[in-house]
Amino acid sequence: MSLKQCRSSATGLASCRSVFDYASKNARLSEIEELQSAPDFWDDPEKGRAIIAEMKVARTIVDPVNQLNSAFEDIDVLQEMATESDDEDVLPEAIETFGKAQTILEDLEFRLMLGGQNDPANAFVQVSSGAGGIDACDWALMLLRMYTRWAEQRGYKVEQVEYQEEPEGGIRTATIAIRGEYAFGYMKAESGVHRLVRISPFDAQARRQTAFSSVDVSPEIDDSIQIDLDESDIKVETMRAGGAGGQHVNKTESAVRMTHIPSGVVVRCQNERSQHKNRATALKLLKAKLLAVEEAKRDSEMAAIYGEKGEIAWGNQIRSYVLNPYQMVKDHRTSHEDGNVMGVLDGNVHPFIESYLRQRNK
Repeated sequence: MSLKQCRSSATGLASCRSVFDYASKNARLSEIEELQSAPDFWDDPEKGRAIIAEMKVARTIVDPVNQLNSAFEDIDVLQEMATESDDEDVLPEAIETFGKAQTILEDLEFRLMLGGQNDPANAFVQVSSGAGGIDACDWALMLLRMYTRWAEQRGYKVEQVEYQEEPEGGIRTATIAIRGEYAFGYMKAESGVHRLVRISPFDAQARRQTAFSSVDVSPEIDDSIQIDLDESDIKVETMRAGGAGGQHVNKTESAVRMTHIPSGVVVRCQNERSQHKNRATALKLLKAKLLAVEEAKRDSEMAAIYGEKGEIAWGNQIRSYVLNPYQMVKDHRTSHEDGNVMGVLDGNVHPFIESYLRQRNK
């Protein structure tokens, strides 16, 4: 590749600025910097946190575009040097710089796939066991660990919202909050039924068993998104949280379960010692689920996933994880495969997420 080819291939900067509305985001960053310098900026902590979150999202666009612009300027300088001195020795440096620019372009292209209204939001991820008995409960726990590891590897924060253990092993259901930029945009790719095939560790005869668990992902919405809920449509129940957490959880009814009667959506929160805090989190989770259901109605693919939630069993799986008689993870929506099953279960699920998002946005 010549220097001229390097420069002529780098045509994405103008379109990036336009598509990502770089000008307005850059102007907004300048406004936020001025706001931050004001002595009363943190007088309203909630408003301050919201502005900081807005700043972080804007920087995910502004910073890469600035880096791209800088890389193109470097390529121009290298091209001038080569032309004036007739020296092709600068070509390797130009190619390396162009490679960096190309990587940034690809990242911005992928970020374009996360253009949904709620994609930048945090995510509530609920994992529930389905058909397969105790193997399904153990499988749900394995999925929960997989997503926790994935989130931690990406620098996201993970917080437990609810956790219902199965006495014989694994979990019946659990919900975690994954907090970080575009957590929902990525995790929405995982909504659906997941199938595991393996030699069951719970079978005395060591037979191969198939187990199913479902993953349900909702965006954590902020106060700027209004969802009207009639209090008469919500059934609220309190109970002892149970499980780990010391004597307190077994003596007080701190756990809260909310049921939205018209839709049948049920949420549960037991993370906090305070029933009041659990109630607030449960209400936020309920609103998030209702919002996800409403958006699914406008999306035929997601509507199909939500429609299949009633039966977490054969025929509805989006992905299969086979440990026996061979080793393979296969996504049935994209045909993406990986023979390193243990690596995927240890958190390396991002290639599947990326493959799905790319196909979905074609």
